[in-house]
Amino acid sequence: MVVVEDLQSFLASWYGIVLAAIIAYNVFDYVRVKFVMKKLNCVSPHVESDGFFGFSIIFTLLKHKREGTLVDYRKDMDTDTFRFRVAGTPIVLTRNPENIKAILATQFNDFVLGGRHEHLGPLLGDGIFTLDGSGWKHSRAMLRPQFAREQVAHVKSLEPHIQLLAKHIRKFRGQPFDIQPLFFRLTMDSATEFLFGESVDSLHDETIGFSKSEVDFDGKNDFAAAFNTSQIYLSIRAVAQQAYFVINNKEFRDANAKVHKFADYYVQKALSFSSEELDKYSQDGYIFLYELAKQTRDPRVLRDQLLNILLAGRDTTAGLLSFTFFELARNPDIWLKLKEEIYNRFGSGDDSQLEDITFESLKKCEYLKALLNETLRMYPSVPQNFRVAQKDTTLPTGGGQNKDQPVFIRKGQTVAYMVYALQRDKKYYGKDAEVFRPERWFEPETRKLGWAFLPFNGGPRICLGQQFALTEASYVIVRLAQLFPNLASFDDEYPPRKASHLTMCHQNGVEISLS
Repeated sequence: MVVVEDLQSFLASWYGIVLAAIIAYNVFDYVRVKFVMKKLNCVSPHVESDGFFGFSIIFTLLKHKREGTLVDYRKDMDTDTFRFRVAGTPIVLTRNPENIKAILATQFNDFVLGGRHEHLGPLLGDGIFTLDGSGWKHSRAMLRPQFAREQVAHVKSLEPHIQLLAKHIRKFRGQPFDIQPLFFRLTMDSATEFLFGESVDSLHDETIGFSKSEVDFDGKNDFAAAFNTSQIYLSIRAVAQQAYFVINNKEFRDANAKVHKFADYYVQKALSFSSEELDKYSQDGYIFLYELAKQTRDPRVLRDQLLNILLAGRDTTAGLLSFTFFELARNPDIWLKLKEEIYNRFGSGDDSQLEDITFESLKKCEYLKALLNETLRMYPSVPQNFRVAQKDTTLPTGGGQNKDQPVFIRKGQTVAYMVYALQRDKKYYGKDAEVFRPERWFEPETRKLGWAFLPFNGGPRICLGQQFALTEASYVIVRLAQLFPNLASFDDEYPPRKASHLTMCHQNGVEISLS
């Protein structure tokens, strides 16, 4: 009995010590935060209800993700900047362009990627999209030369892929079909050819005359499917925040292994060449991997950087093309204006002047540029992103009664910036912000948007491959307009449901007809 009483007394004393320590820590932290806020002349962000420590909201977010409404869920916010929790992790959301400018540019060194390496690392490893600090700087310095003008200007390499795409479209004989999967296959083929020196040829299938043995040579289709599967799981890990480790099942691990095995094959092939042989192959045509292999012989570095660039180069352009043709099919007047510009510059049908379609001439197509800007405004490739504060800092605005005071961001705080919500905000785009209207890009006020238009991010981490993506998308649009003048929509739902993984595309595909 005495032993039991002693044990109870011992536990009670330890419970008391632990409780006292927790209380003392919270009091100290409260006092510290108040002191820092006074020093920085800022206030706490507005707080929104998030259920039980933000655990219930995970199910809400996953429900919206499943239904294709995740990016719209937080679009119509009552305030531009506020705080809530996801799985116990406090997150500040903002769509204010001044705050986003601070995160990405003027206070760049105050923020890091946070858990992105843990979320995306199983597939992407140590690449430009997962690294911070010196690792990121080294990656960017290594990759920047690969996106010089002479590399992105070779549009003629796209033509064989366009011819295969055209064969797929013609097999539908003017009947409705979903063009989005074809765009994903097209951009996978062009991206792998640019990166690896050899396309996965995902557009090669039996429906357009290829034999079964040609369809899946060296497991190329397995690679494309595995890459898609991995991305779905990575996006769920990102939503789960600190609970990311729960998403790690066999399907995910197997998909990552297939992707790595495929990429490793091409990396080892490149590493088997001497410097002289790499130079010789470069004279025959630009190959991203071979140029990178001149800078490093580390196979892991090569694989990780290749997969990082593939993610950006394939998915963003496919999504951009899909949303563009979705809106073109719904807006015949816009399609007519676009065709007029294209036909005047490059001809049409049998009179198409392919030699005139160049990097320089595409940049002079003003209506085409406005069309792509409007698509990127309404359907940004990366609709939301986040950073983590690596020190106590502030955001310029959003706090206080009038929501115009600097907001306190404590060290370790996650800050999500909502590009999709920002680019549909009536404060910056007027009453018709939800209307697809390329003509707005010829208006003086739209040209002064600054940080209210962020199709390729901003600041030091601005997208290296933006000209590559815009050039490829422009070429595809021009060629399809030349080959198929008749376009119609068969999508009844508007606004469309959007699949938001690491990048954004249509949840239910893009049903159109082309003839």
